[in-house]
Amino acid sequence: MSAGRFLTTHVGSLPRADDLIAMIFAREEGEAVDAAALATRIASAVDHVVAAQAGAGLDIVNDGEQSKPSYATYIKDRLHGFGGEGNSYVFADVEDFPGVKQRIFGDAGRRHRKTPACNAPITVKDMDAVHVDAANLNTALAKHPGRRAFMSAASPGVTALFFANTHYATDEDYLFALAEGLRHEYEAIADAGITLQVDCPDLAMGRHTQFRDLDLKGFRDRMALNIAALNHATRNIAPERMRMHLCWGNYPGPHHCDVPLADIIDLVWTARPHAIQFEAANPRHAHEFALFEAVGVPEGKVLIPGVIECQSGYIEHPELIAQRIGRYAHLVGRDSVMAGVDCGFSIHAGSGGVDPAVVWAKMAALAEGAAIASKRFW
Repeated sequence: MSAGRFLTTHVGSLPRADDLIAMIFAREEGEAVDAAALATRIASAVDHVVAAQAGAGLDIVNDGEQSKPSYATYIKDRLHGFGGEGNSYVFADVEDFPGVKQRIFGDAGRRHRKTPACNAPITVKDMDAVHVDAANLNTALAKHPGRRAFMSAASPGVTALFFANTHYATDEDYLFALAEGLRHEYEAIADAGITLQVDCPDLAMGRHTQFRDLDLKGFRDRMALNIAALNHATRNIAPERMRMHLCWGNYPGPHHCDVPLADIIDLVWTARPHAIQFEAANPRHAHEFALFEAVGVPEGKVLIPGVIECQSGYIEHPELIAQRIGRYAHLVGRDSVMAGVDCGFSIHAGSGGVDPAVVWAKMAALAEGAAIASKRFW
C-alpha cells in the first residue's frame, strides 16, 4: 500500500482544454464531429494530464476523464435504454438560497449535460469505449515509471440518480439492470490492470437530492439497496482492485443539508471496494475526522480523505495538508491512510471554478504535504 510513506492521489476529473471542450459540446448537441480527430485529441489530452499529475508528484494518477462529458452522463452513450425525457432533480440545500442556485446551475458544463430517462431495457451498447480509455491511460502511464493508475466509473446508484426510470417495474429492478450493464465497464478497467474507482455520490448527495423526501431510515434503506447493486456489479473483481468515492455533491453550495458521515459510515463499510474516498477538507466535513476516535476502520479497509479542496482557489499550505493527513494517521494508523482530494476539478466538461494552473499547484502542494507527513510518521 504505502512503501513506507503516504501515497497521493485524487478523485477523477481534471481541467480539459478549450478545443476539447468544444468538441465534446458539439458531440453532446448532436453536431457532426470528426470521430478520428476527436479520438486523437482525447489521446493527446490524456497524455498531457498524466504527465501533469506525475510532474506534480502524485503517485496514483488517471486520465482526468478527458473523454467524458461528465463523470456520470457518459453512461448514456455506452448503454442502451436511455431514450426518454430529460431528468432534473432538486438540491434541497440550494433551494434555501435562490441566488446561489442560479449561479451554480448556470455554468456551461451543466447546460450541456444530457440526462435522458431510461425507457427501454438496459443492455451494453458500446463495448469498445472503455477499452479505448484504458489503452490511452496505459499508454500515457508507460512514460512515467513508478506511477500507478486508477479510472473512475459511475455507480449503479448515481446512474439511477441522473437517469430516471420510466421502464422497469421497480427501482430495484432498474438498479440491478444497471448493475449488470455496468459490469462490463468495471471488469474491463480491472482487466486492463487499472484500479477501478466507482463514483458514488448517491450514497451521500442522494440524501438531499433524489431521496430528500425520505427520513434518515428511509434513505439508509435506499443506500443499502444501492450498495447491494454495486456489490453485485463488482462481484468478479477483488476488493483490493477497487476504491469507492463517497460524495455530498461537488458544487459551491451551502451544503447545510448534507447527511453526517456518522449517520452512514456503518453502511459504507459494507461496500466491497477496499478504499473509501471522502470529502474531508471542505468546511462542511473537515471536522468529521473526529468520528474515527470512536469508529474503527474494518480490517482490509483504507481511508483516502480529501486533504485539499476542489472548489477553492486557495492553494493549501503543505503544512496544513500534513496536519490533515496526520489526524487520520493518528486515529486509524498510517498504513490505513492515503492522501486525496475532496472531489474532481471539472466533473462536467466546461465546469469547474479553479483555474487549471492553480489545480496543478494544489496537486503539487498535496504531494509536498504528504512528504512532510511521511517524515513525521514513518
